[in-house]
Amino acid sequence: MKALKYSLVLLLTAVIGMAFIIQDKPTLYIIGDSTTNNHLPMMGWGQAIPEFFDLTKINVSNKAIAGRSTRSFVREGHWDQLTAMLKPGDYVMMVFGHNEGTPPDTTARANRGVLHGIGEDSVVLKWANGKTETVHTYGWYFRKFIRETKAKGATPIVLSMIPRNEFRNGKVIRADKDYGLWAKQVADQEGVIFIDLNSRTADKYDKWGPDSVKKIHPQDHTHTTPAGARVNAQSVAEGIKADPKDPLNKYLNPNAKYE
Repeated sequence: MKALKYSLVLLLTAVIGMAFIIQDKPTLYIIGDSTTNNHLPMMGWGQAIPEFFDLTKINVSNKAIAGRSTRSFVREGHWDQLTAMLKPGDYVMMVFGHNEGTPPDTTARANRGVLHGIGEDSVVLKWANGKTETVHTYGWYFRKFIRETKAKGATPIVLSMIPRNEFRNGKVIRADKDYGLWAKQVADQEGVIFIDLNSRTADKYDKWGPDSVKKIHPQDHTHTTPAGARVNAQSVAEGIKADPKDPLNKYLNPNAKYE
């Protein structure tokens, strides 16, 4: 009987210990738009990225929402909901840019638009219900994400947006003069890790050519199939591996296959 009681105590201790370990794992949160989190038959890279992490060491939580920009992600309260969950030791990957482009207003067409650049410019808009909204630059929103992530004891990681299936003179059009550049500039200013997802995947697309790239963009020039999502997820993992200072290196899956 004593042996049975002792075994039960050991089992209970092990269960409690495992529960603590599971709870104590850091979480990698991902925020972005439909290129990061989408619905089948399309898929975002954030849905494919868990394959490249050792999930016994880190949780991956994809909080990206289709159709959102930096501005609408904040305005709709999604950012506040995420920061309420953040704990010291967590990570936040942030990537936007596909829905930011229109001059900002309150219409359905442009209620996601932001001001260009990384400055402190802003404009105050009035909605039909009488509420006002102060719209900032693309860089301003990233600074908000970065600083509020740090304030919670978590680590921000900035990414450039995935390239679209748009070729010019045989080469994919890159975001190195606008959103990709601005994301890097803000990351540099704030002293945080930057992964140039745009360039890494664009390099692959350049080698494959338009016909092959079209296969993973069957619906339009922006959204990818599951195979395309994996291409971009691998680019993210490669970006982590290429930077010895990236703390996510210790969580990568050593058995993940790279193509």
